[in-house]
Amino acid sequence: MSKSPYLKPEYFYNRELSWISFNYRVLGEAQDKDIPLLDRLKFLSITASNLDEFYMIRVASLKDMVQVNYTKKDIAGMTPAQQLTAISEKTHQLVQDQYKTYNSSLIPALKQNGIHILSHHEGLTPSQAKYVDDYFLSEVYPVLTPMAVDSSRPFPLIRNKSLNIGAILKMKTSGKTDENNGHFRELYITHNGKKKSDSSDTDFATVQVPSGLPRTVEIPSASPEERTYILLEQIIERNIHRLFMNYEVLCAFPYRVMRNADLTIEEDEAADLLMEIEKQIKKRQWGEAIRLQVEDGIDRRLLKTLKKELNIREEDIFQINGPLDLTFLMKLSGMEGYEHLKGKKYTPQPAKWLHGEENLFEQIRNHDILLHHPYETFDPVVDFVRQASKDPDVLAIKQTLYRVSSHSPIIASLAAAAENGKQVTVLVELKARFDEENNIIWARKLEQAGCHVIYGLVGLKTHSKITLVVRREEDGIRRYVHLGTGNYNDSTAKLYTDMGLLTCQKAIGEDATAVFNMLSGYSEPAGWNKLAIAPLWLRDRFTQLIKRETEYAKAGKPAFIKAKMNSLCDRGIIASLYEAAAAGVKIELVVRGICCIKTGLPEIGKNIHVRSIVGDFLEHSRIFYFHNNGFEEVYMGSADWMPRNLDKRVEIMFPVEDEALKAEVIHILDIQLADNVKAHVMQPDGTYKKPSRHGKEKLNSQEYFCKAAIKNAANHKKEQRSNRTFEPLKHEPTEI
Repeated sequence: MSKSPYLKPEYFYNRELSWISFNYRVLGEAQDKDIPLLDRLKFLSITASNLDEFYMIRVASLKDMVQVNYTKKDIAGMTPAQQLTAISEKTHQLVQDQYKTYNSSLIPALKQNGIHILSHHEGLTPSQAKYVDDYFLSEVYPVLTPMAVDSSRPFPLIRNKSLNIGAILKMKTSGKTDENNGHFRELYITHNGKKKSDSSDTDFATVQVPSGLPRTVEIPSASPEERTYILLEQIIERNIHRLFMNYEVLCAFPYRVMRNADLTIEEDEAADLLMEIEKQIKKRQWGEAIRLQVEDGIDRRLLKTLKKELNIREEDIFQINGPLDLTFLMKLSGMEGYEHLKGKKYTPQPAKWLHGEENLFEQIRNHDILLHHPYETFDPVVDFVRQASKDPDVLAIKQTLYRVSSHSPIIASLAAAAENGKQVTVLVELKARFDEENNIIWARKLEQAGCHVIYGLVGLKTHSKITLVVRREEDGIRRYVHLGTGNYNDSTAKLYTDMGLLTCQKAIGEDATAVFNMLSGYSEPAGWNKLAIAPLWLRDRFTQLIKRETEYAKAGKPAFIKAKMNSLCDRGIIASLYEAAAAGVKIELVVRGICCIKTGLPEIGKNIHVRSIVGDFLEHSRIFYFHNNGFEEVYMGSADWMPRNLDKRVEIMFPVEDEALKAEVIHILDIQLADNVKAHVMQPDGTYKKPSRHGKEKLNSQEYFCKAAIKNAANHKKEQRSNRTFEPLKHEPTEI
């Protein structure tokens, strides 16, 4: 096969810079004055937590490459060192824009609405000062552990992401000294056997801001209609002299360290994977320092000490005009009251294709069931496992778990099923990033309940979302399957848009059994009926589907590809899409985050369009549509078009074949492609812009699906549907 002409670096955007562009789209929501004020705080908080994870994983990985002199270029032709230089420039600008949004837009808007977040430049009234000092003595002081640094006490280990206050101290040489501390103080009059200079010798000290206490503390306001908050670190700074009674505090400033949190797990050499991951999790707190945040105007002596002790480079220091770590805004955005400053909270509705009063297994036998979260409730998925755990005819339950909630009802049902004598097999992915510790706890609890727990395949993450229920019925054994695009997490299912399918198709049931046999026993099937599985078969399947549309276009037939995913950065898939577009295939993509494909290339024409939707819900579903010369095919799955998903993870793509359900999924794609409120359209230069609404009705796809789900729920209450019908579009998609 000839090599694609579209593999040159100039045909791709760099993955990391594309991610920064995505975080700017999230920041745009914080800047949008049409969004309720407290919701804007939430979006600004998300940009901060996103940037933290980006540094801990992506930037950390690039730094590791540079340290070992790895110079291989990425798909856009950039070495790791070049990427780090570009990232540093872009993220410094991003942080400036974050705090410009905070200081110039959000803080004034909060004040106008009677909500005050005090800054260092604002003084306290006498009553506020007394309240703050009393709060410090009663609530904060007992928790603090001040740590001085001198010849006998080395620089302490500063925990990853912890907020700290650094201080420069000078020992008092005159004035009254606390009698009880007199002898203790004498021990420190000399340093390294020499008397310390009264005029110039200083010490460094640090204290960690307690993470167990509220970051924002409400204090008395000027009027009952207002609320005033002060940050915990400001309370400590104000009272830091109480921690060093025999010292003069020359300066005190907050700082925050970001460390390398990218776990290195040698699975082949690990005798016990669970124990190895537990060991690596502990190391995450003490990884190499890769980013230092300090307050703008920090004392140069203090900054010099931090820079030296943390071994941090100048380009990795962020001097910030405002409070460090804006993630505190997430909790503040949910403050009680001020409902007029929040968007209306949406309650997930009953599933359109289900009748709640009927037996779930009977309904699945009658027809496949499509689920659309969070517009429709996640309860049917929870009920699927719960009913199976209690049903005397159920023989076995098998499930993959990547991320689950801290109080997961699904885990409880799986444990109950094992206790009820059913065979329960659960694959718990221990390598789910930042959920490793949580998953270890669940794995042990499931084992204690009698479940057979497996940890997946060596070298691969199991990212697929599949549940298999084996049931004995009058006509024999029947297999019921749930397949999804999102995790079995009942909490995030209220916030993430995902799709699911409940089916008892024989072919899919056979494939599901083969999947679990492969995961638990390394038994590779000779072939698959309906499912496409990564890492061995999915890439080829996608390539074949794209190639088929390409051939139709070359033959002069209509050819279309529509796809929705989180990220698109696979070099081979992108090259295949370029070839398809050059042949005349119309390609419409909805890519929330990273997107390395380019639009508007002269060689390609205008056949590729990309949009990103950033709204109240996090777009998480993966949907793939191929026109197939009029015999339309629709697939959903757990995989993005990324190398890690196609080559390094166990992923599942599944077809939607029921004609009514297929039409529904196409309808969902069309509405998202018509969104002109929350969509951002990629421009030929790689920037994103909101689409023009000139002469068009506003269409917010997330709002549209909320209203549609509410309407369907109301219709369910009015009448029992005797047959499944698909309501055609009331709002025709606008031309892209």
